[in-house]
Amino acid sequence: MKKRIMRSVASTLLLAFALSACGGNSGGEASTTPAAEASTAAEEASTAAEEASAATSEATEEEPAKEVLNQIIYGTTTEMNGDLGNAWWKNNAADKTLRDLIDDYDVVVSNQDGEFVLNESVAESMESEVNADGSKTFTVKIKEGLKFNNGDPITAADFCAYILVAISPAANEAGAKTSETAAQVMGGEAYMNGEVNYISGLKMLDEYTYSITINADYIPYYFDMLYASLRPISLKLYAPSQADIAVKDDGEGVYLDGGELSEDEINASRTVYEGRISAGPYQMESFDQASVSATVVMNPNYAGNFEGQKPSVERIIIVKAVQATMLDELATGGIDFLSALTGGDEVNAALDLEETGDFYTVSYDRAGYGKLMFQCDFGPTQFKAVRHAIAHLLDRNDFANTFTGGYGSVVHGPYGIAMWMYKDSKEELADRLDTYAYDVAKAIEILEEDGWVLGEDGSDYTDGIRYKEVTKEEAGDYAHNVTLADGRILMPLIIEWASSEGNSVSDLLAVMLANGDQVKEAGLQINQAVMTFEELLNYMYRDATTGDQYGIPTYGMYNLASNFTAAYSQAYQFVTEKSNPDYYAQGYNSNFTDSEELDKLSMDMVYGVEPGDSDSYLKVWVDFIDEWNDYLPEIPLYSNIYYDIMNSKINDLECNPLFDFQQAVVYAYIE
Repeated sequence: MKKRIMRSVASTLLLAFALSACGGNSGGEASTTPAAEASTAAEEASTAAEEASAATSEATEEEPAKEVLNQIIYGTTTEMNGDLGNAWWKNNAADKTLRDLIDDYDVVVSNQDGEFVLNESVAESMESEVNADGSKTFTVKIKEGLKFNNGDPITAADFCAYILVAISPAANEAGAKTSETAAQVMGGEAYMNGEVNYISGLKMLDEYTYSITINADYIPYYFDMLYASLRPISLKLYAPSQADIAVKDDGEGVYLDGGELSEDEINASRTVYEGRISAGPYQMESFDQASVSATVVMNPNYAGNFEGQKPSVERIIIVKAVQATMLDELATGGIDFLSALTGGDEVNAALDLEETGDFYTVSYDRAGYGKLMFQCDFGPTQFKAVRHAIAHLLDRNDFANTFTGGYGSVVHGPYGIAMWMYKDSKEELADRLDTYAYDVAKAIEILEEDGWVLGEDGSDYTDGIRYKEVTKEEAGDYAHNVTLADGRILMPLIIEWASSEGNSVSDLLAVMLANGDQVKEAGLQINQAVMTFEELLNYMYRDATTGDQYGIPTYGMYNLASNFTAAYSQAYQFVTEKSNPDYYAQGYNSNFTDSEELDKLSMDMVYGVEPGDSDSYLKVWVDFIDEWNDYLPEIPLYSNIYYDIMNSKINDLECNPLFDFQQAVVYAYIE
């Protein structure tokens, strides 16, 4: 077997990257400094013990070698909530890792270089044809002999079932965000709305062949081969009470016969662990909510990834890594692998561990960024001037250097330093983008020009918190508003900030921004609320299904991070209430922006651009970044070099910005 082939992954990326929800190794970018003193003390104690042993036991026989278990204990800084419900609901990075380990039979996948390729372990062929009406039909022939982990055969019906469940009325009622898919597939919206019981644009041509037709409004599309990429699901998982339910096609399109889907059963499928039917390199063995851990074992029926590669690591245990102690856990064997270390202190501590010879690191530029995110439809952060002022009140260069320890830099838009679009347009971006240099006087000037010139009683501002006279519509239900006797409504410059617990980025922001003298000097007050990352996401998505309080706009600012995958598309991320009220209400736009230009550019970037036309794609991408930089729905904090560190028993585990742990681990082996 080959040994490790490299220690530093090159960042030559051949394709673009797409938003994978709020993720990264920790959706909240929860990175803290390890307990350096404890680590040093442990090293000193270990050295002393070794010296004592050498002096007194030279003749002692060597202890028998410890058994090397054929498993990897994967430490994640994001706490899993155990939601395995595909990507139809909000995305937690740790849950996505778990889902991808047990389900990866997508027809189209991205390879190690970010190129989209046909998954030849799953599909024999894929063809496409543009129709007379401008729609486009993709025809996919599935390989025979595929099986789910329980031994059930996989046919075209199981791939069609994915769409039938995803855009069903029942899934829609369960809160699945699949309206975009329903709009793209011909006949999808009529099916989702319950007008018909079939999808006219999805056909089962024979036992191993399906076709899917995309509406002309969504053609061309830069990443259009992804339209053909379905994955198989078992109706036994999503409709367990319906023993006779099956996918049929009588010529009008696929439909479900012999039973029906229910909201309750679709929701329940998200947390089925024991006996879960899946199709990936691994299968669920257990999930423990109390310890926030999951165990998966090799799936004996797995046919291999897109290169035919099958895993040799028998078991993967995913555990919650406590940031302050995770490197100590690694050193003592409680964890075998830590992914995407970000903070400079963490990286330096990892490099120190590597020098012992018992561990090694792999490094790669990041296809993502840490950020301060704003919600732009209520409170002070609805005003662009306030967002600009906050940007000028944070020395982002100092912040990035302090946090990354030199292993990263500032970016000025939603991109990472690894991305080809950024590399190909550095000079143009440098000319066009505002860097929001640290400048307290500039921040004050911006605020005054925007009307933040009053005190609490409506007189001219002198000191303390600034106020602005606002309309009733602008005031909304913001809790800190003041109504004067004459009926005028004043809004104070008080920002409510949600941050996740145990997060060193939050700690640094508290020092360098929220509690800084410059913020007080400018007339702002930033109130920090610390919570779990899952709760932060509930507030950010305004997910009232998990509690009525989350549906109420509460926090105008959040700190977290975003990573991108191989299909960078911001389509619908900035949809406005005016352009598409349904998508807006469903939370597609979690920044709650109202920019028609940002909405248009985010769509034009991918829709209307032919596959392979990277020049046109890049042109719109730069325009989009420029508009985003001006509207400033988020303040980019840094993009950094990621470091993975692992026990030296692990060989050939090589992640990169476009090839995550769950993709790379099938090549790894234990020795």
